[in-house]
Amino acid sequence: MWGKWIGCEVPDAARGRFWAAQRAWEAIGDQPGLVGQVGGWDHAAGRAHVLGLWRDADAHGRFLRERHDQVLAGSGQRGAYTAIETATGEVVLTMEGEEPDLPGALARAALLRVADCRLLPGREEHFLDVQRQVWAPGMAAAGGLLGGVVTRLDEARHLVATLWSDAAAHRHYTAEYLPGLRSRAGLAGDVRSLTGHVLTLEPAWRVLPEARPGGKPPAPGTGSVAPCTA
Repeated sequence: MWGKWIGCEVPDAARGRFWAAQRAWEAIGDQPGLVGQVGGWDHAAGRAHVLGLWRDADAHGRFLRERHDQVLAGSGQRGAYTAIETATGEVVLTMEGEEPDLPGALARAALLRVADCRLLPGREEHFLDVQRQVWAPGMAAAGGLLGGVVTRLDEARHLVATLWSDAAAHRHYTAEYLPGLRSRAGLAGDVRSLTGHVLTLEPAWRVLPEARPGGKPPAPGTGSVAPCTA
């Protein structure tokens, strides 16, 4: 799978325009290889974030060549933000949750938690082992985790994105499970810096793959991330 993480700085006066323009991306629901896309606001930072997943890098590249610029131009979104950051990479780990697959998790999620981790040199293997053995089972035990992915944006930067049923489930996890998991994980030995984002997802920004002939959406597990504009 292939992941894409986008952050847009949006002035207060342009938020309504940006929100409406973001809805234009629903047009890519028929794009081959799309697993799904969700987004929401980081109000404290004045930013909008979008997480997308695609079957693989080739599917995402095809989307960029065939559709991206056309949808962006039609949305009028470019003038609604003052800066944009886009990062893409391979999904190196998927986390199981209450939904059987990632499209299901993306469809149901009301909240997205993202940990943008910058790793210390030589710590990637241990970092991923800790994700598998500590964080993934610990979050699943808390209840409300629908699924998640770890995307390698580069050798030293990994994005841990988890999808939650609602804010109450995430608050319960944060209060009752997070302190113990953090202690067991030994973050300081792997992570140089971590930027966290907790986003209430905008339902109107959700893009899910349209059903193909036969009533079945594209198979998950063969794809990764999408846009905001990039």
